[in-house]
Amino acid sequence: MLARAHRVVSGADYRRIVRKGRRVNGRTTIAYLDRVVPGDDARFGFIVSRAVGGAVERNRVRRRLKAVCFSLLPEAPSRAVVLRALPAAACADWDELRAEVAAAVLRPR
Repeated sequence: MLARAHRVVSGADYRRIVRKGRRVNGRTTIAYLDRVVPGDDARFGFIVSRAVGGAVERNRVRRRLKAVCFSLLPEAPSRAVVLRALPAAACADWDELRAEVAAAVLRPR
């Protein structure tokens, strides 16, 4: 589980990152990357809409994305990232989801 220090929690931060951040499209997610801020911790936010599926599916996808981001924390740069899950994320396996998120999060600015 991601600690509060590693999460995007305010609505204003979500809006700023989605509107002004760099967008990286994938098959299962869209990643919005904020600029790198030296000295800060990496922070992650998640958007999982009803298009992904019912409540059980959405929560499973959100938990899997949180686990992927937790595993990437030691190597993630100091930036804020918002991950928007696409409907394909509901049927993606762990390796595919981790590879796609890692490619987006670990890419240099």
